[in-house]
Amino acid sequence: MKSKNKTSNNIIRHVVCFKFKKNAKGTDIDNLIKSFFSLQHKIPDIISIEGGKNNSPENLNKGLTHCFLITFKDEKARTNYLPHPEHQAFVDSLKPILKDAFVIDYNPIS
Repeated sequence: MKSKNKTSNNIIRHVVCFKFKKNAKGTDIDNLIKSFFSLQHKIPDIISIEGGKNNSPENLNKGLTHCFLITFKDEKARTNYLPHPEHQAFVDSLKPILKDAFVIDYNPIS
């Protein structure tokens, strides 16, 4: 059955969740979070980045501890973001302490 909902606009939501290695230091995680948030000022057409540490009492996070939502102006903005040098530098700094990640993108519907 098809949904009657339509895409509200061309924006893309990019959900990113992280699970850090047990030996990851809190200060390293904090610095990475600051670095992640700074991408919105360095890469064009990012509307916003929000997120934080999981605090759900449901215990369904599968070990993922942090979740972020990036809103892009459109698909082209996401396409430009992925290989952007600032994003790649962030990914490189993340790899040594990252155990797992989950990513899903969508166009919001209303």
